[in-house]
Amino acid sequence: MDAREDLMERLATRWRLDSLELIGQGLEFTVYRGLARGRRPVVLRLAPRRFDSNANDPGVDTRALLIQEYEITRHLSGLGFPVAEPVGIHLGNDDGSTPGGAAGDLPDVLVSRYVDDDGSALDCHDLGRLLARLHRLPPPPRVLPAATEGLRGAEVIATRLRRRWNEIGRLVADWPAGPDAALLLSRLAGVTGAGLVHLDVRSANIRRAHGRTEALLDWSNALLGDATVEFGRLVEYARYPENELDVAAVRAGYAACAEVPPPDDPALLVCRLDAAVMLALVFLSEAPDPERGLPAAAHARDLADRLAVGVR
Repeated sequence: MDAREDLMERLATRWRLDSLELIGQGLEFTVYRGLARGRRPVVLRLAPRRFDSNANDPGVDTRALLIQEYEITRHLSGLGFPVAEPVGIHLGNDDGSTPGGAAGDLPDVLVSRYVDDDGSALDCHDLGRLLARLHRLPPPPRVLPAATEGLRGAEVIATRLRRRWNEIGRLVADWPAGPDAALLLSRLAGVTGAGLVHLDVRSANIRRAHGRTEALLDWSNALLGDATVEFGRLVEYARYPENELDVAAVRAGYAACAEVPPPDDPALLVCRLDAAVMLALVFLSEAPDPERGLPAAAHARDLADRLAVGVR
């Protein structure tokens, strides 16, 4: 029996699962699906390593991300918001053992309800209404999202944007100095931390039925922010067809329920730049794509130039 088969056997035993199968593998997490008692399908999201690192995030605490996912989805599920409802969470020791248990026990694992997807085209108007609802809900009281890097509000975006900008400079020749920190903070002055924003809204993280969102998945990037922060990410994600985002339709759906940040909001340009820099690093380093990497970096540079001269 190889290591993966042994792990799957121990997962199945711990959670009393049948028909366990691997369905996904990302940078930090591996995802399995199985059948619990009553043939109820569940998803297991586990972290093979306690700590990870990549160009965008040099110090990823995967346990903190799993706990965050558990707390956020438990909170939102209780408010009737469509998420993958958590079933349970298992936290091992840093050496792979549970407290008081034997070494070699399970790594950190989050078990959630499996939400099916019918493969239909995404209804972006409905998605906009859903995001407006999310931003009005009270955020979880005990969660300081892991992506904040210990900071709050606009400082989170300004700090990581400059760090990631410098990281691109390690990969792209003749890369200019990053945007001035004071300029970024001044443009972000109106951004609030009043609500929970998802910041990874794209087709891969949306389970749908007849186009309507049945569950919004993967809250690893979540922050306390507002619609401006969310729309900055949405506008940049919409540049890539696989994300299935029609920003005009999302805006229309959102506007039916709440105020939408205007397209010429200077804070929106900073939030777009934050997203563009992140995506450039994905295509240059994390998931190298020779057709997208350099154009994504050039686009981020264009946004930074527009920000510097006040062009919106």
